[in-house]
Amino acid sequence: MKPFAFSSRLYPIVDALGATPRSPIELAEAIVASGALLIQLRLKTEASGRFVEIARAVKTLADLYGARLIINDRADIAKLVDAAGVHLGQDDLPVAAARSILGPDKIIGCSTHNLEQVERATREGLADYIGFGPIYPTTSKGQPDPVQGLDGLRTARRATTLPIVAVGGITAATMPDTLAAGADAVAMIGEITQAADVQAKVRELLALPFATTTSWSHP
Repeated sequence: MKPFAFSSRLYPIVDALGATPRSPIELAEAIVASGALLIQLRLKTEASGRFVEIARAVKTLADLYGARLIINDRADIAKLVDAAGVHLGQDDLPVAAARSILGPDKIIGCSTHNLEQVERATREGLADYIGFGPIYPTTSKGQPDPVQGLDGLRTARRATTLPIVAVGGITAATMPDTLAAGADAVAMIGEITQAADVQAKVRELLALPFATTTSWSHP
């Protein structure tokens, strides 16, 4: 496994949340066309066949714009479409199994929601980065885990050297405090997918002075 670093502090997630009239493919194209170099495709309710179809289209767009595609939950689909990697939840395929499917060079992220899970992911040493949260209340999950807040994020930061993407209810307004609490990047869904102009929103977020690429290493 090579050391992993996020392309920027912004980790956009494509998810057809709420009343957005845009398809996942349209959202993905708007995001990568705006300069995002890493994107996650999260389709919790799609059947496998449709998920593969969308993932292939998004992979083509990601390649066109020089972005890396992460598939949410499904290591099999990540392998099938030759995505850059997969992001796994606590109830998904174990990281070790995903690593055996994808090999040493693909990116694997792992969601964590408390200190015990952070410490376990760190000990296992198989994930390239961890997601941690929810930091704030979120509507992207039907049954969200307990809110961890910025104090929880600070505790997680002290417990691991793995890069952390903070998740859960993060907006442009809360992004600075979230990064200051120890996140290497912040995941956003609603802030982007519900924007009137997705390209303009992503460009705005990427242009923020605290959203530039990070290369720091943690003690």
